[in-house]
Amino acid sequence: MQIQQTGESAAKIQGRRAALLVTTVGAFLTPFMGSSIAIGLPSIGDELAMDAILLGWVATAYLLAAAMFLVPFGRIADIYGRKRIFTYGMITYTAASLLSAISTSAAMLISFRVLQGIGGAMIFSTGVAILTSVFPPEERGRVLGINVAAVYAGLSLGPFVGGLLTQYLGWRSIFWANVPLGLLIIALIFWKLKGEWAEAKGEKFDIVGSLIYSLMLIAIMYGFTMLPELPGAGLILAGGLGIVAFVKWETKVKSPVLDVRLFGNNTVFALSNLAAFINYSATFAVSFLLSLYLQYIKGLTPQIAGLVLVAAPVVQAIFSPLAGRLSDKIEPRIVASLGMGLTVIGLIFFIFLGNATSLWFIIAGLIILGFGFALFSSPNTNAVMSSVEKRFYGVASATLATMRQIGMMFSMGMVMLIFAIYLGRVQITPEYYAPFLNSLNTAFIIFTVLCFGGIFASLARGKVR
Repeated sequence: MQIQQTGESAAKIQGRRAALLVTTVGAFLTPFMGSSIAIGLPSIGDELAMDAILLGWVATAYLLAAAMFLVPFGRIADIYGRKRIFTYGMITYTAASLLSAISTSAAMLISFRVLQGIGGAMIFSTGVAILTSVFPPEERGRVLGINVAAVYAGLSLGPFVGGLLTQYLGWRSIFWANVPLGLLIIALIFWKLKGEWAEAKGEKFDIVGSLIYSLMLIAIMYGFTMLPELPGAGLILAGGLGIVAFVKWETKVKSPVLDVRLFGNNTVFALSNLAAFINYSATFAVSFLLSLYLQYIKGLTPQIAGLVLVAAPVVQAIFSPLAGRLSDKIEPRIVASLGMGLTVIGLIFFIFLGNATSLWFIIAGLIILGFGFALFSSPNTNAVMSSVEKRFYGVASATLATMRQIGMMFSMGMVMLIFAIYLGRVQITPEYYAPFLNSLNTAFIIFTVLCFGGIFASLARGKVR
């Protein structure tokens, strides 16, 4: 009997390790692609004759598709199996990478980026849910920290590796590099990942709710890319009305795609998601703004600017597992709120950017920002996943990922609006450096105030344990 129990225990441990390996490599892949392709955009524009707006869509098409499908696929995974959807996601993502690599026109590339976003949604909506399913509550913070560290490792290596690949092998090599990585993960799933997790098996999938949800997100996110023009505001308003329609529908339907009562009856879940949205809204555009500042105002090459910006994600990757472990022992809201506070301090550094600001001052701000984000992200994920029942793991994971995507778009939307007010539709040339710096300072003031408010949302969430 003792031998049997030991064998079962060993099998469980092996299964957990396999789940951690597969989901961690998956968590690395998508942000690696996202951050590496940003470096290749000028080369893509030259070869495929794409203007700035079309180039923007190479990045935005992926974000939009991923955000649209995150929650629906999270729900499908809860019903039909998380491993199954994760596997389909990896196959879709790898196939889309291959097709993107052989694209011969702007329309082809953007279409395949949409397909890649759909695959990314399947991966992101299930990876964290699988980890939460197989690991006991006392180990969750540690493994979620490792998962988050993989995301930041992807973000850190992306610009550096993407730059090298683009320079020596061309932009297509960035997509080609993802194909063997994707095939490796697919092989690992079939070889190592045993079992299936579908705690909502037998429940119906809400097609109408999913459709309202997807259209609502398209309106809001596409609206932000069009600001400050009137159609952009109109689309955001339509998206707002879509939210009202979605909430009304979801409260009536028997098996909702997103149980909105989770927000009404579960303070930890609601405020943890709000804290994530605020944090991403206040931080996502930082690297974009600093990249422009370092290259225009400080005159750095893209490669050197990229190396400076690596400071934050490297710190995030190092400290995320530690923060996750810490949230297994200390209440997650305490650790996450401390992280949000440090993020505020990091953002304050960038309010004072000027012509004479030293690089070391910028790197110091980035290190504090990275440390703050590491302390916030893993414990916040732990709080979200620990606050719901098993049958909602897929939806909870997907909701958190959606908050991240909407936060990213909101962050960029605010920056575009500030640029439109201060600069208008002009290229950033020396005569416009002064208003550019003013727009930078304004953006960082807004981000700092927003993040400061996020501390209170994080603290107010209540206890997980």
